[in-house]
Amino acid sequence: MLINRTTGSASVIPELVYGDVEQAIGWLCETFGFAELWRAGSHRARLEFGSGVVIIADDDPLHGRSAPRRGEPHSHAVMVRVDDVDAHHERARQHGAVILSPPADYSYGERQYSAEDLAGHRWTFTQAIADLAPEDWGGTSTAALADRSPRHPEPH
Repeated sequence: MLINRTTGSASVIPELVYGDVEQAIGWLCETFGFAELWRAGSHRARLEFGSGVVIIADDDPLHGRSAPRRGEPHSHAVMVRVDDVDAHHERARQHGAVILSPPADYSYGERQYSAEDLAGHRWTFTQAIADLAPEDWGGTSTAALADRSPRHPEPH
């Protein structure tokens, strides 16, 4: 796969729509700690966090993009891995993020909190606190699923 300086190396790149791209860039960088990689006028930008990236785009109904409105149902959220969930939560809280759920430990080995940004997008920030197999917390690993697939008939 060819990689260039504009698109980077991330395999999946969320695109979030905001009514004011410049305001969103400033807020996301200050509140959640993103860094701006590039900007195309006032209608599009790419931000990075660690090895992940997100595209910030303007509200453009002609191209099927519209920003969420507070109180409307959400069809997506973005998850970002951080080194210290508690410190990140405190930064976001101090900069005015709406905290939807405070930091909490989960049985699958992650500590997470969720917040809403200035346009109503939902974000979950996560920190690994244990390395667990899915079976350790009630999940099913890919290997176990393959063993139960129709390609592997059950013994009679």
